[in-house]
Amino acid sequence: MSLRARIYLLLVAGFAVGPFLPLVVQSLAFRWAWPALVPTWTWEAPPSRFAPPGWDYVLSPASRVWEATLNTVGIGLAVTLLCLAICLPAARVLGRGRFRGKGALEFAVSLPLVVPEAAVALALLMIAIRLGLAGTYAGIVLVHLIPCIPYMTRMLTAVWQGLGPEHEEAAALLGASPVRILWHVTLPMLMPGVLAGALFAFLVSTNVFLLTFLLGQGRVVTLPTLLFSKISGGTLDASAAGIALVAALPGLVLLAVSDRLIREEAFARGL
Repeated sequence: MSLRARIYLLLVAGFAVGPFLPLVVQSLAFRWAWPALVPTWTWEAPPSRFAPPGWDYVLSPASRVWEATLNTVGIGLAVTLLCLAICLPAARVLGRGRFRGKGALEFAVSLPLVVPEAAVALALLMIAIRLGLAGTYAGIVLVHLIPCIPYMTRMLTAVWQGLGPEHEEAAALLGASPVRILWHVTLPMLMPGVLAGALFAFLVSTNVFLLTFLLGQGRVVTLPTLLFSKISGGTLDASAAGIALVAALPGLVLLAVSDRLIREEAFARGL
């Protein structure tokens, strides 16, 4: 690798990792407030602490971090599975079908990507209140589908368009049933796209704040809403920095797992 390429990669890595470094320092510090250039470190804190003060609070039940983490992961998984059930057949129609109004349908599916979240949040809140879904997990899962479906549909549509029907037709000629064709032929070829779409849906769901904040009514706490409650006063203390790092963990873990699975799937297919 040339020196120029290494410098370029270091710059990219710096922009990606750089925002996390102040959070790590802040979470380990006892106090770090403007205009101090360096933090007051943990060992200057009262000696009774068994962990840095910020993490001592984050790991305690009073912080509600465990509850918010379980809610975030559980809602994200439910949204991802529902998205797959909805978007797989829809993407097949958009990717292979030829019918009048296909362009308008694709535009309608993509509308949540171009309309500001705040523009629809209040209307959704009124609908959820009338239906009794405000402040419930079911209501949060349903509203999270709105920003997640466009991403997964567009991704799976591209995968369906690149997947020719000749393999399915060959399996049908050999006598395979539609279910066996779907399970043994179609889904294995779609798997890298499905994993990538599931990753995007999960990441989008775990980072939705405004819809969760309004529809949750304070009864459903997730990591983004918990972090907002900590920093709404305009200060970022050690505990808020720790919660911010915890909020990034589900996405980082799933990104690493999905990347490995996609690589293994691609390797198994000889790509």
